[in-house]
Amino acid sequence: MSINIPNTLSIFRILLVPVFLFFIVKDRFSHALVVFVAAGLTDAVDGFIARAFNQKTELGANLDPLADKLLLVSVYVALTAKGIIPLWLCVPVILRDAVIVSGVLIFRGAGRKVVIRPTIYGKLTTFLQISTVIYAMAFAGRTGGFFTTLILVTAAITVFTGFDYALREIRTQWGDEKSH
Repeated sequence: MSINIPNTLSIFRILLVPVFLFFIVKDRFSHALVVFVAAGLTDAVDGFIARAFNQKTELGANLDPLADKLLLVSVYVALTAKGIIPLWLCVPVILRDAVIVSGVLIFRGAGRKVVIRPTIYGKLTTFLQISTVIYAMAFAGRTGGFFTTLILVTAAITVFTGFDYALREIRTQWGDEKSH
């Protein structure tokens, strides 16, 4: 196992999830927001260090997305349970990640190579999902036209990119025999 600074930061991000959830349960949304932003900053820093100082590891390649998904799923479930984010947004956010992760595991289990290449739409999805969470925590329970628009756009792009990633990987797997 290769523990370096980026991997340590990913582990720290995973450890922040229960802290974040504690604050949500206690209705301390401003505290939860600070923890969420801190987790986001550790994500940026660990990625920068891994690339800039050539500290990329296989452990890090697995820990980083695990930490990201764990935090994002936790925040959506917690805010949905609190009635701040609607269930109809939470479900596609979680399903999209579940489908992507399941597909990767299935293809890897079959001995196939899987390389997820983020697209501009995938990056937009992440940005919108995070923006939705930040807005929801900053204005906990006080919804309005902007928030409604934000969650509608977030839901639409989440569904779109879920299908886009799935279809691109299926085409890659069935069209590129070199990926075995």
